[in-house]
Amino acid sequence: MKGPLFYSKILLFGEYGIIKDSKGLSIPYNFYNGALKVSENPSNEAIKSNESLRKFALHLEQLQAEQSELVTFNLALLNSDIERGMYFDSSIPQGYGVGSSGALVAAIYDKYANNKITVLENLTREKLLQLKTIFSQMESFFHGKSSGLDPLNSYLSLPILINSKDNIEPTGIPSQTTNGKGAVFLLDSGIIGETAPMVNIFMENLKDQGFRKMLKNQFVKHTDACVENFLQGDMKSLFSNTKKLSKVVLNNFKPMIPEQFHNIWQNGIDTNDYYLKLCGSGGGGYILGFTQDLEKAKKSLKDYKLEVVYQF
Repeated sequence: MKGPLFYSKILLFGEYGIIKDSKGLSIPYNFYNGALKVSENPSNEAIKSNESLRKFALHLEQLQAEQSELVTFNLALLNSDIERGMYFDSSIPQGYGVGSSGALVAAIYDKYANNKITVLENLTREKLLQLKTIFSQMESFFHGKSSGLDPLNSYLSLPILINSKDNIEPTGIPSQTTNGKGAVFLLDSGIIGETAPMVNIFMENLKDQGFRKMLKNQFVKHTDACVENFLQGDMKSLFSNTKKLSKVVLNNFKPMIPEQFHNIWQNGIDTNDYYLKLCGSGGGGYILGFTQDLEKAKKSLKDYKLEVVYQF
């Protein structure tokens, strides 16, 4: 048995902001993927993944018992496949902000959900929101609180524009130019990030009026502008707004940025060689970078591994 591939994702803009209704833009990242498999000679990784699936199946059973009007699964088939040693074979790094649990949730929904909403049908806004709700309930097993966007992106393999919590749509993004000087890249922090503690810090900060004000008047404002600039292909404004966003994040989201990257972050703002922002919840994993001149950014960051995601 070998199921279809589900890809990782990158939230270009909107991390944390989408909790407070900023815009967001999420794109599939085909460099990493995962699929459900059964193997004759499972590795240690496969055995660990199988145990995790066993626990996940209990979560789905509970979800079905409590919200059968939302989603039901072929639990008998799921459990018998788990007994046969099924696991999720994935190249997606965990704790890196590129959606490892999202791809798994998408794969399980695709194979075991009854009356599933498919990518081939006319995806109305209602259907998208329903999928997002289902995925958010399924993925809460991994993160405590999930928006459902990672699995949605992985399941549809389409860029998704988040206008607000209740308004999401598939979108087109400007096409890439392979020899373009500008680029979006990933910077490996070399540290595994944990989503839940970071989200908790953010939720604590929200109790502070000053933080809420900064979020609305600066963070959400610049995030929304970046999303619009990117979709319109207005790169000049995009870099000006990304720089503002990078500053706001450095000043207000310090706990989410690994300490050894504080100076590198500031250096990008000072030199304009690149601008950094969080990729996912932060605390480690990947950091997302934007540059108008990829060669310059590579020189500036020569001690780090850069992975180009998108060139323009």
